[in-house]
Amino acid sequence: MENLLSIITFLPMLGAAILVVFLRGNDDYAQRNAKILALVTTMATFVISAVAIYSEFDPSNTGFQLVEERKWIAGLTYKVGVDGISVLFVMLTTFLMPIVIGACWTVTTRVKEYMVLFLILESMMIAVFCSLDLVLFYVVFEAGLIPMFLIVGIWGGKDRVYASFKFFLYTLLGSVLMLVAMIVMWMEAGTTDIPTLLNHEFSYATMSVLGISVTGGLQTLLFLAFFASLAVKLPMWPVHTWLPDAHVQAPTAGSVVLASILLKMGGYGFLRFSLPMFPVGTEVMATFVMTLSVIAIIYTSLVALVQKDMKKLIAYSSVAHMGFVTMGIFALNKQGLDGAIYQMISHGFIAGALFLAVGVIYERMHTREIDAYGGLVIRMPTYALIFMFFTMANVGLPGTSGFVGEFLTLVGAFKANTWIAFGATSGVILSAAYALWLYRRVVFGDLIKESLKTITDMDTREYLMIVPLVIMTILLGVYPALVLDIIGPSVDALLENVTSAQAAAEAALALN
Repeated sequence: MENLLSIITFLPMLGAAILVVFLRGNDDYAQRNAKILALVTTMATFVISAVAIYSEFDPSNTGFQLVEERKWIAGLTYKVGVDGISVLFVMLTTFLMPIVIGACWTVTTRVKEYMVLFLILESMMIAVFCSLDLVLFYVVFEAGLIPMFLIVGIWGGKDRVYASFKFFLYTLLGSVLMLVAMIVMWMEAGTTDIPTLLNHEFSYATMSVLGISVTGGLQTLLFLAFFASLAVKLPMWPVHTWLPDAHVQAPTAGSVVLASILLKMGGYGFLRFSLPMFPVGTEVMATFVMTLSVIAIIYTSLVALVQKDMKKLIAYSSVAHMGFVTMGIFALNKQGLDGAIYQMISHGFIAGALFLAVGVIYERMHTREIDAYGGLVIRMPTYALIFMFFTMANVGLPGTSGFVGEFLTLVGAFKANTWIAFGATSGVILSAAYALWLYRRVVFGDLIKESLKTITDMDTREYLMIVPLVIMTILLGVYPALVLDIIGPSVDALLENVTSAQAAAEAALALN
């Protein structure tokens, strides 16, 4: 079947258009219809993507598949396709969005607009992972900021305006440098086609900029320009401060999307652009990025230990886990890259579930303060069990997907730099400390607070949201080949291209 990726990408947008054009009013009936239409649209998108990719995608083929190309505007090209790396991020997005819509079910304010924004956001996120043209990638990469900005700014907490503007400005300002780099790449290579750029050799001769000698030349400068945007998006220390604010103020569904999918765009950008297009620049900057990664793992874990807000603690935990991702990517070996991709997929399920778990008790008590809880196991035994499961998965308990990702990234880091790996391993111990501290304070102890004595356990809707995440976390924990077999050939091809380009550059520089 032709145009499969376009159908998957634009189906949520079609659902949003139907909501805008045909759904009128804001009474209970209209609100319910808006939620049902959004849920049906996201579920249809998931089913089509699962069937299409299962039947059409060949993991052994390391090239781009399901490619579509046609003229766009002003001489630009609309080109989409997936490979073994990007296909899993598409599936992660379509899998999680019905759960995100389920988390919106209790919203009663401007429901139609809320659903429209999430559907538009889904289209933009899928398009990011499918784009095979620089201009198209940049447009959808930045366009995804707008619905998220509005979701936080309109439906967020009391400081939502501050948090939404901070999120928007951080990510937008970082992306300006990436846009400049893309223009330079177009001028150098004469094309914005990503598959062509992957085979283009950008200059790596040492050059002087403002009197400073730049090892790796243009490649290092382009790497740094992309890094400015992708590091903010991921986010990496020290440009991570927008994330805790955005998570705390965002509604539950917004936090799930932000943690589970939007952060992964940064890691995906490193895999799609930085490593294959700027291999020499990557080699020059690898130790620097790995150092920032281990600082992020240790520092944000320590900061998480002193948090009083549950969402802020989980947000700092996300920054630490993204530190494992960048450490694995820039270890530049098979285990590191496999572990980084696995960690991103796993974190999508686990972090999303943790924010849903916080949302469950927030909807009942309207507070996220850790001190406001205690003894929940007495009134909410099923919730306590599920919360414990995802807390352990977040720590990296063997048998869960969190263990596989962290283990592989640490193995990759040990092969690349023992001291970096040693620092990251200490972060694993700290993650256990803050996660277990949170769980003990919220779930265990005596039920002495009067307000908690009437709290009820999870309802059917909440079970339906959380059970698929439990299944995927266990499945990927005991059967990692489900992911590794898909990404393996593409990761091998990426590593081979990077190492051969670096070896050729070293040989050429030695001759000069």
